[in-house]
Amino acid sequence: MDIRVGDVLEMKKPHPCGKPDNKQFLVLRVGMDFKLRCVGCGHEIMLPRSKAEKNIRKIMREES
Repeated sequence: MDIRVGDVLEMKKPHPCGKPDNKQFLVLRVGMDFKLRCVGCGHEIMLPRSKAEKNIRKIMREES
């Protein structure tokens, strides 16, 4: 998958914070692991690339 820093990912499962945008995560770092920030609460998590790619529903990117 072509995932870049700055993309917003919509995942299959929500973050348990309960905020309205809790399925959306901002990509902070890519590599063997992804560092993601919950758009709703700002909590940062690290996920292995294989698990993150399996749970992605949609990639939202601002074209420049």
